[in-house]
Amino acid sequence: MFRVGLGQDSHRFSADAGRALVLGGVVVPGGRGLDGNSDADVVLHALCRALEQAIGADGFSRYADAMSRNGINDSREYVKVALANVQRAGYGVGNVGLTIEARTPQIEPLREAMKDSVAALLRIPPGAIGINASTGEDLTAFGRGEGIQAFAIVSLVADAAGGRGANAAGKATPSQGPDGPSPRERRRPTRK
Repeated sequence: MFRVGLGQDSHRFSADAGRALVLGGVVVPGGRGLDGNSDADVVLHALCRALEQAIGADGFSRYADAMSRNGINDSREYVKVALANVQRAGYGVGNVGLTIEARTPQIEPLREAMKDSVAALLRIPPGAIGINASTGEDLTAFGRGEGIQAFAIVSLVADAAGGRGANAAGKATPSQGPDGPSPRERRRPTRK
């Protein structure tokens, strides 16, 4: 069995000239940073949303916000949580497609480093990751240089053991942060 998830994220550029630009876990030399509570890595945030959507969950914003409040602002840590949720649901990542819309920076010089970074996080080969980019022909705020938008699509495959029980059979698994289910998930009644 397989599943597919689509994720999106966007951030405007920061007025803070000292803020680093991080895309796909890669610090972009000389890049203008993005506004956000975390490192504002739009690529990894879109990836987390895609991973969560693929398992029928929507916990990314809750656990990322909680982690950020606790001083964890590296989006690679958020991906680790999303991947743990995917694995808990009985799946592994098959492949990933990433699309970035921005006037700047140019993505081509960053492509291989980003693929290597995402591949290491997801424990898949870099060849299972595709990255493309567009300026959007200046039709959006991102193409006009006001920020960056990213989309991610992921395919998940049931783990080699055929999944872990009912979750691999298609039932949604609640997302968990690094400290277990969120207070909201703990309050949620069990659905049968």
